[in-house]
Amino acid sequence: MNVLLVSTYELGHQPFGLASPAAWIARRGHNVACFDLSVECLDDDTVRDADIVAFYLPMHTATRLASKVMQKVRALNPAAHLCCYGLYAPLNESYLRGLGAQTILGGEFEPALASLVDRLASGQSPVQTEPLISLDKLQFRIPLRSELPPLEKYARLRVGSASKKVGYAEASRGCKHLCRHCPVVPVYNGSFRVVQPDIVLADIRQQVDAGAEHVTFGDPDFFNGPTHAMRIADALHREWPALTYDATIKIEHLLKHRDLLQHLRETGCLFVTSAVESVDDAVLAALDKGHTRADFIAAAGLMRSAGLTLAPTFIPFTPWTTRESYRDLLAVLVELDLVEHVAPVQLALRLLIPRGSRLLDLADIQAVLGEFDEPALLYRWQHPDPAMDALANEAMRLAASQESRPGSRRQIFSYLWNLVSDHPLPASFPQSPDSAIPQLDEPWYCCAEPTEEQIAQV
Repeated sequence: MNVLLVSTYELGHQPFGLASPAAWIARRGHNVACFDLSVECLDDDTVRDADIVAFYLPMHTATRLASKVMQKVRALNPAAHLCCYGLYAPLNESYLRGLGAQTILGGEFEPALASLVDRLASGQSPVQTEPLISLDKLQFRIPLRSELPPLEKYARLRVGSASKKVGYAEASRGCKHLCRHCPVVPVYNGSFRVVQPDIVLADIRQQVDAGAEHVTFGDPDFFNGPTHAMRIADALHREWPALTYDATIKIEHLLKHRDLLQHLRETGCLFVTSAVESVDDAVLAALDKGHTRADFIAAAGLMRSAGLTLAPTFIPFTPWTTRESYRDLLAVLVELDLVEHVAPVQLALRLLIPRGSRLLDLADIQAVLGEFDEPALLYRWQHPDPAMDALANEAMRLAASQESRPGSRRQIFSYLWNLVSDHPLPASFPQSPDSAIPQLDEPWYCCAEPTEEQIAQV
């Protein structure tokens, strides 16, 4: 069987969601090709030759973009079996089947995808027999990255004027927590699954051989299994003492495992991304985030003391946001000296409500909710104050138009401050280029709707 795996977007790194199933499929003796449409064009001849075309859908943006590509693939090769897999596949099953997808796979998808290929190769019915969502504990394979574009095509780590080529690994999937707005929850429902340490290290090894100088761990939360995570971090540092890395960790885990923060830095961790979302305790409670404003402030202090950079992410525009609370968020970032730590798009994101979201349980959300917009894959909602929707639109316009310019973080922050504040920024706030804060040069984020330009490019 000729199998084509397609990714449309995965935050600027080589897609693990192509490399991992490619290893499972190739091991069964099938031909597998991979295309990452965020950095390369789809080859029409490869599409025409494919028996199965499977789209990897790890996030909202990727799914929106893939829906356009599915139409092209169907036109080029009407006989191909279309499959959609990944986090957003089961959440949007009916829509994707309407676009021609015959198989939908979520959760731990590798065995089911390999089973599908074997089953069709043996001439069995194309009707799906694999589970829609599987949370089986897997023995992973070393990802097959030879079919992917080279690392130099992807985001780089920037530290001042220096840059590093970046690899990507996953040490776990799923999450123990049930944050209301998180798309992981409807699929994993509080479960998480580990990737065996020897597989993670073998995957990193092949990327280091390809030139990676830094690794991003893409786990929803690196400290869902802190012993597992630190075992990998220790082994990584022993084998590659100069290799640096970053990871995503919840605020509550940074506090609970504060004794590990220094160890993170000693093993090469440069920065930690944490989904803070808000500094308003009422909003944090509604989102069921598991931390408070005071917890965030405490975690920021602990990270600074440990010599680690905290990269907080936010959803600043929600039905509960007011002009005053948005101004308060900006003021907290100034107070904590975190302005350069925050990508401008993080100050412009609007709450995204996908199908199956736990947000739908809230009366406050139901009060502002419109119909489900199936092509957009979300519920539309309007803020009770139209001026807040206008502010969100202006914030996104500023962030999207100037994100990549040198020194843009402080400059855009200044623009946003002036939109909502009746007094100037403190005199201590320097209008200077971004300092040596480690950051990846991929500016977008999974909670943002794709722009019309992104859709047109695909």
